[in-house]
Amino acid sequence: MKCINFINSIIINKKVMNKAIKSLKLMLVLIASVAITSCVQDDDYTIPSSLGDEENENLQELLAKLDSEDSNLTEISISNLKALYEAYEEGQSGFDYNHFIQITDSLLVKGYVSSSDATGNFYKEFYMQDAPENPTAGIGVVLNQVDSYNQFNKGREIYILLTDTYVGYNSNEIISIGGKEDGDEVGQFTEAQVSDYIFRSSNTETIVPLELSLSEINASHVGMFVTSNNVQFPESLIGSTYGDPTEDFDTSRTLQACEGFGYSTFTLETSSFASFYNTPLPTEKGGNISAVVLKSYGGDNLVFLLNDLSDVQFTNDRCTPDDLNDYNVVFSEDFSNGLNDWEVTNTTGSNSWYASNYDGTYYVRASGYSSGDIDNMVSWLISPSIDFDAQENEQLILQIADAYNNGQPLQLYYSNDYTSGSNPDDVTWTTIDSSAIAALAVNDGYFDNNYDTTGLIDLSSISGNAVIALVYDSNNGTISSTIDLGDVKILAQ
Repeated sequence: MKCINFINSIIINKKVMNKAIKSLKLMLVLIASVAITSCVQDDDYTIPSSLGDEENENLQELLAKLDSEDSNLTEISISNLKALYEAYEEGQSGFDYNHFIQITDSLLVKGYVSSSDATGNFYKEFYMQDAPENPTAGIGVVLNQVDSYNQFNKGREIYILLTDTYVGYNSNEIISIGGKEDGDEVGQFTEAQVSDYIFRSSNTETIVPLELSLSEINASHVGMFVTSNNVQFPESLIGSTYGDPTEDFDTSRTLQACEGFGYSTFTLETSSFASFYNTPLPTEKGGNISAVVLKSYGGDNLVFLLNDLSDVQFTNDRCTPDDLNDYNVVFSEDFSNGLNDWEVTNTTGSNSWYASNYDGTYYVRASGYSSGDIDNMVSWLISPSIDFDAQENEQLILQIADAYNNGQPLQLYYSNDYTSGSNPDDVTWTTIDSSAIAALAVNDGYFDNNYDTTGLIDLSSISGNAVIALVYDSNNGTISSTIDLGDVKILAQ
């Protein structure tokens, strides 16, 4: 009997011990889980709503130093920071030089994050702009950190201590801030450097996209979050996905928008690591798209990069360009016979409009370039007299090609009292809205004989007999863009 009780006691104690061991294992797993979650911030897929005590103290100490009268720490705007590097870049010649500068002054820059790597479309970088709404400048930040959106989420107010950091081009020739050198480019902040140089505040703002048409986007918008309306994918992309399965890296897809009698275009670029890489393009509809303006690899072209597919809102019917057949052409000039009855006269400088042709294409050309310098010129190209009472609702369209563009020199005017041979300075001129010219694509490279057609330019307020003047103004010898005017039409309905 004692033997049986002894055996039962062993069995009972073993069961108790097994339960205790299982409980101990469970406790160890829970403790390990808590420890891992606490240490690995990059795997925390929630947007941070507050700062840790140490992080907050470091930022407050930095801001207190900025406000101190005894401190030499100075806040610099993103625009002025970029200007520091641009001044250095302009002073270089040839190709063999470093595309960065090291900041030795005690400087601080503030911005608001405009990008997000939550979908994998950005990698070890984020971009920030100088204001959450109506920004004027953007800049990149390169860092050895993935899933940075967990810490530097879109809209987060960021302060970067610039002392001893590097500012210059990344691999896309976008001005960026980094923690070291990488060949002749700016290198990433290391993981150890991030907490010493990049400080996030507890403030997260709503980033209101800057509204621009596709043709209005230029290099000054790089790093900004913008939106374009009335955009669509070409019908030739029906059945395509955001990513091309035959590409190893990025895929470029064309976006188009109806402007005047044609399309303006822009490029959407998608990383092969983006979570939406294999998602079909919404080609049946059009609408608005919001994205960060960046550059393609090597910096050759401006592109859009999406933060998330929710920023593509294509719910409208597709657009079609205006049809010239819906209008009556009341005046037309293609310069195939030279200047015809157009007059050229200068009020400043010696460079002037002249008629020419290339490979069967006829045009009149003006340029401020003069033997390695820029001519201080104002050259007038004045049309024959046109009767604006013979029809109503007149609209002007122009075909223009440009090259070596460093600014827009074209201005439009009309006059009711100009007579042939008059000095334009002695005549009354009224300005015609030139926004359609300003919206044309910019070609800062070689002349490519690629003409763009403006949208409709309203002339309906003009009455009586009047002349139209296209004026090339080099802005006191600062603009030398080559402008070719290929076709002029005045339409009425």
